[in-house]
Amino acid sequence: MTNKRKNILIASYLEPALVEKIRAVDSRLNVVYDPALIAAPAFPADHNGLPFTRIPEQEEMWRGYLKQTEILFDFDRTHLEDLPELAPSVRWLQATSSGIGQKLHNLKYDERMPDTVFTSARGVHARPLAEFCIMIMLAFNKKLLLTIESQREKKWARFAGTDLHGKTIGIIGMGKVGVEVARMAKCFGMNVLGMKREVQGVEMSALNVDELFGMNQFERILPRSQYLVLITPHTPETEKMIGRKQLEMLPRGAILINIGRGALVDQHELIKSLESGHLGGAGLDVFEEEPLPPDSPLWNMENVIVSPHSGSTSDSENALIVELFCENLRRYLNGEPLLNVINTEKMF
Repeated sequence: MTNKRKNILIASYLEPALVEKIRAVDSRLNVVYDPALIAAPAFPADHNGLPFTRIPEQEEMWRGYLKQTEILFDFDRTHLEDLPELAPSVRWLQATSSGIGQKLHNLKYDERMPDTVFTSARGVHARPLAEFCIMIMLAFNKKLLLTIESQREKKWARFAGTDLHGKTIGIIGMGKVGVEVARMAKCFGMNVLGMKREVQGVEMSALNVDELFGMNQFERILPRSQYLVLITPHTPETEKMIGRKQLEMLPRGAILINIGRGALVDQHELIKSLESGHLGGAGLDVFEEEPLPPDSPLWNMENVIVSPHSGSTSDSENALIVELFCENLRRYLNGEPLLNVINTEKMF
């Protein structure tokens, strides 16, 4: 253990009590947090923040902090392009989101910051995302959109919905989120099919699945999935993994739920399948282009639920991220392996 002071810069908004929790981890930590120098949140756990510009004096102060920082909490969204040059001493960056592999690749941080370890918030969003998936399935099964429309029109017309019990869900990506989706699906009596990159020696009961498939068995899941949930990261291997062929392999009336990345789905083919009625509906939290353009047909489709990339966001998120960060801080100070380290070659 070293007694050298470690400079931490917090680059996105946190509640004051959570900042103090970080400071309390170890006396060797010098935690810099100045809300005047970062964007104010638009909602709880907003890490992008409202539009924000520093005055010259503030910018000079911020650059001074960056130069001295060894540990960076969250991406500095005001200096994404030139962070490697402005923060040459950063040895660890803790992100507040899970799918950061593509961002690191696009910014070339893996090449420009070769001595820096990047860790994600993987697992923090498991429960809210799993609840989002259950919400989407129930909304379609219980015809929630029709109910709301009828209420607005003051129209009384009874109908029959259907149950989740006995239905089959395919989960593409059995990480922490996928495991939680599976757990909740089992609570509703669903049959759960899971897909995972590495299946050798994996105990299925630990994943809450009835059957487990590898990446090369992807198309075996599709014909059986009345609900298909996409959670896998965006990599060259998974880009547009759902196209015309895969959509046609799904049972007629199937529901697609995408909480992974918009690039996983060929959006043009998705719209065509929804319009034809082969795909019964879609619950989408992520899109090829974000924000979703106003002229996108998805906005007005009666069998689509559009969520503005908010399925993972919860008012408890910051507390969970800080809990993870504090555990990683203790590991960092003790020279132990960090949790959720990103493999920059695999991009997850």
